[in-house]
Amino acid sequence: MQLEPAELKAARDRLSRVQGQIGGIVKMIDEGRDCTDLLAQLSAASTALRRAGFIILSTGMTHCANNEGLENEKAALEKAFMSLA
Repeated sequence: MQLEPAELKAARDRLSRVQGQIGGIVKMIDEGRDCTDLLAQLSAASTALRRAGFIILSTGMTHCANNEGLENEKAALEKAFMSLA
């Protein structure tokens, strides 16, 4: 199933922020920053990444719910959803 990029703007924006966070975490490691600070940033990046995944899945499930005959796609999305949970 193809989703329109405009429908996934929120997920894309979130992923762009995560990309920046990851770069910051790598820099923190290189600088020898405190492990507590590193873990806090890792947790924030992980949460943001998971939320982006849920946005993408939610958009896909909405498409499936609005279109008959997409049973295979529904099953694949449900499996992906469970892997994020």
